[in-house]
Amino acid sequence: MKKLPADWFLRARLKFRHLQLLQAIDDHRNMHRAAQALTMSQPAASKLLTDLESALDLRLFERLARGLEPNWYGQVLIRHARMVLAELNQAGEELSALMAGEGGAVTIGTVMAPAVDAVLGAVESVRYARPGLLISVQIDTSDTLIQKLLDAKLDMAVCRIPLGADPTSFLYEEVGEEELCFVVGAGHPLAGRAQINLDDLVDQAWVLQPRGTLLRRRIESLFQAVNLPIPRQVMETSSVFMSLAAVARNQSITVVVRSVANLFETPDRYCTLPFKDVISVEPFGLVRLRNKMLSPGASAVFEALQQALGANRPIQP
Repeated sequence: MKKLPADWFLRARLKFRHLQLLQAIDDHRNMHRAAQALTMSQPAASKLLTDLESALDLRLFERLARGLEPNWYGQVLIRHARMVLAELNQAGEELSALMAGEGGAVTIGTVMAPAVDAVLGAVESVRYARPGLLISVQIDTSDTLIQKLLDAKLDMAVCRIPLGADPTSFLYEEVGEEELCFVVGAGHPLAGRAQINLDDLVDQAWVLQPRGTLLRRRIESLFQAVNLPIPRQVMETSSVFMSLAAVARNQSITVVVRSVANLFETPDRYCTLPFKDVISVEPFGLVRLRNKMLSPGASAVFEALQQALGANRPIQP
């Protein structure tokens, strides 16, 4: 039994037409009908098969009176030819769907507030128009989302470009600031008060994002600006849902953006404290990588986000 080099099959350089011929012969077991199926002449089909067997140095079919019958070698090659052709056909369908914007997958990253209203509205509008498009939404902090953009794990993000990130790597459309509000459980001692000042909040228990995050820094700066001590009774979590769950279970205060508060506020469970001043954090925007081309589906999602967020300003460098 002869020993073949490891790469002998690759060196045979099978062509796409060879694979089609193998499948057609297996379907019809007759060279004339196989040639007709491939819209080629019988002599051309016979030569193609001869060339294939010569390149492999293997006989693949038995020439019988009733037609062509694949031997063991032919059966193996036919099985794999069918698999390759099926995969290529599927690839073609996926590419066609992508070009039409009807298929593929899009991944969006967002900070919490826009995910509640604008992002979900944009996703729903695109899903209605392109039901074959798989859209996933990841909620996280801006630092994490920007890194995922750079790692090609996201197509776009609704967030801020943090300090230390190279802004020239991104296309950025500013959306606006986020208004913050203080939220407590319905049974909290401060619930129902007509007016709240920072002095009333210093000695309260808090549920806040971890130190160094944008929201945490903003709250600490409020107290520092009026020479009040920063709250010390703090439970830290980056999850809005964990914050709200903790507030509902005990007498503590958390800070969320106004859109989230509006979504969850109910008289018997949560309420927002009437603070005298409007508190906001720095603007966020719609961000994507400058040098990455969006697929048709991702472009549709990006345009829907622009409309939903009102981010139609010129893209900043």
